[in-house]
Amino acid sequence: MKKILFTLIGITLGMNLVIARQKTYCNPINIDYGYCPIPNFTQSGKHRATADPVVVTYKGDYYLFSTNQWGYWWSSDLSNWNFVSKSFLKPWHKVYDDLCAPAVWVQNDTMLVFGSTYGSNFPIWMSTNPKSNDWKEAIDSLAIGGWDPDFFLDDNGKLYMYNGSSNTYPTYGVELNRKTFAPVGTRKELLLLNDDRFGWQRFGEYLDNTFLDPFLEGSWMTKHHGKYYLQYSAPGTEFSGYADGVAVSDSPLGWFTHQSMPFSYKPGGFARGAGHGATFQDKWDNYWHVSTMTISVKNNFERRIGLWPAGFDKDDIMYCNTAFGDYPTYLADGKTDHLESRFTGWMMLNYNKPVAVSSSYGGYQANYAVDENIRSYWSAASADPGEWISSDLGERSTVRAIQINYADQDATFLGKQTNIFHQYKLWYSLDGKKWNLLTDKSKNVTDVPHDYIELPQPVEARYIKLENIHVPTGKFAVSGLRVFGNGHGNKPEAVEKFVVLRTEKDKRSAWIKWQTVDNAFAYNIYVGTAPDKLYNCIMVHGANEYWFKAMDRTIPYFFTIEAINENGVSIPSKVIKSE
Repeated sequence: MKKILFTLIGITLGMNLVIARQKTYCNPINIDYGYCPIPNFTQSGKHRATADPVVVTYKGDYYLFSTNQWGYWWSSDLSNWNFVSKSFLKPWHKVYDDLCAPAVWVQNDTMLVFGSTYGSNFPIWMSTNPKSNDWKEAIDSLAIGGWDPDFFLDDNGKLYMYNGSSNTYPTYGVELNRKTFAPVGTRKELLLLNDDRFGWQRFGEYLDNTFLDPFLEGSWMTKHHGKYYLQYSAPGTEFSGYADGVAVSDSPLGWFTHQSMPFSYKPGGFARGAGHGATFQDKWDNYWHVSTMTISVKNNFERRIGLWPAGFDKDDIMYCNTAFGDYPTYLADGKTDHLESRFTGWMMLNYNKPVAVSSSYGGYQANYAVDENIRSYWSAASADPGEWISSDLGERSTVRAIQINYADQDATFLGKQTNIFHQYKLWYSLDGKKWNLLTDKSKNVTDVPHDYIELPQPVEARYIKLENIHVPTGKFAVSGLRVFGNGHGNKPEAVEKFVVLRTEKDKRSAWIKWQTVDNAFAYNIYVGTAPDKLYNCIMVHGANEYWFKAMDRTIPYFFTIEAINENGVSIPSKVIKSE
């Protein structure tokens, strides 16, 4: 009887855990990013940063590695990540403070890790129990070395290494002996950028090749239906247009042919960039792509991590779905068609709406917390308990989720911190006078720089208030207090007079214009190589024009646009073709 009783209690507790688990996530993903600036840039201020992520599935769990974090994370659900503290460097290897742009792969029953190096004395690490931080050296040095490496184990048992990070040299590939990791033959040149043809590969925030040639970096290989998809990033990690392209071949060492547009691309919205990443499959074989998002305010290399649904269409075209890519998105709970949107339909409720605050510091004004730009932020005058920010949604709305994006104002840390935490309370109100507790994290003991709260039940509210109790360092500062749900008004009307004016002298670029929709605050422009392949999306706020400079000059493109407000999304415009 006792056994039955305890079993029932265990089942009940397990059910409660499942019920409590969030079904959605919101980019940037909420992990404890370290305060890890690139050397020689510390004068720009201490700040959080990581980039160049890799996720692999191993023994039913997901493992995330990224640049300069003194460790890695594991998760059972792609939502809750657990940090494992580990230095993979030998004491004498101090080019960087820890792994930079790591390579991670699974070979038989073993996980292997290798970091970027131009030298010949960097080990390959191995583990059959990474969750418990149990590692040893597979080899004490990899003589061939390589920056931005990727190791790919083909289904015929052959192992390959890809690497390269340069605005001069190509991406290289070579077969390796899978036991000794010695090269089989010599490295082969596989890929170069061609920014004269592919507009998105041009360097700079405005794709004008300002002061430098574009960088080719971040290799990753995926095999699908007998073809090899070599992924690479360009043109520079500092820019909104940082993206992952893909080139396809019938052989792991080429010849490779570029897809005309980047497949992982997010130049607009709250948090921008989707470059230097990795493609992996979840427990149900659904494809996902994890990649780098840029902030680049306190440092060119101030970056975060994003996660996107991805896959291959019926014609084996590789795609990545970043539309509404920093809005609440459903996690997978089974086999899923990622060509169907994972977007929840929960809209941004407080874009550029009125804000009240307890105090402000310098020019870090209150409205910066609701301007849908991660690069700007509000800062209170202190980190004292009781500092607060209140967002007026403008009208009564159904609130379903909130994302709190903290900013690093006057941070004092440098390096990875494993004992820091945020504490706060969230309140909601219908009249701005009577407040009800929404979420109480006053006892939280974890570091949540991009905390995302999916409410167990939606609430009706007009005002949302965030009250500070504790921040890890510096002042209480927020780059985005983002409230998601649905208003009770009308969705926007369809966009009219949508025009794509492709430039006469440079077919890589176009001037896109449309008529403003009265009750819309943003627009999604979809573009692709066929009417049914509109896989790239640009979110534009508060404008009715956009300079699009990312095209392959040799082919036509297809476009449509939709309008966005707090109540929903308009029907898309008619698809138009641009020669």
